[in-house]
Amino acid sequence: MSGASGLTHIGARGEAHMVDVGAKAETERTAVAEGFVSMKRETLATIVAGNAKKGDVLGTARIAGIMAAKKTHELIPLCHPLLLTKVSVDIEPVEALPGLKVTALARVTGKTGVEMEALTAASVACLTIYDMAKAVDRAMTISGIRLVEKTGGKSGSYKADEDGTAGR
Repeated sequence: MSGASGLTHIGARGEAHMVDVGAKAETERTAVAEGFVSMKRETLATIVAGNAKKGDVLGTARIAGIMAAKKTHELIPLCHPLLLTKVSVDIEPVEALPGLKVTALARVTGKTGVEMEALTAASVACLTIYDMAKAVDRAMTISGIRLVEKTGGKSGSYKADEDGTAGR
């Protein structure tokens, strides 16, 4: 049920509430999100070589992203706790930035989607990269965090266009 605004988490009087998904069918739902961390070329080389003073930046960021996806309902008000069946975080160098591209996938068989879990995983993985390399490059920037695609559920599939706009 939507409130006057058409938003599912807002009641008729504007009050926030958690959506009742009890009557919805369980389906397999998948979401993919991405984000980017731009940095100096020297910082990227240090991270890729595994020579960061704080340790394995990429491995730590992957674990942080996975852990964050599992705790999304504790971080984002009104998100349902989900029994995730898969979370993966992939990180690849992008020489053209220069920097790193983070791609997070979340999957569940359930009554509600996993977009917030994928977005949280990508965001926290990017934040972890920043944290682990900030001693050598405080000018790093995090950008482009977005939902890339989602499948399953009543609303069907979504796929973002290459330029970041919505597509199908």
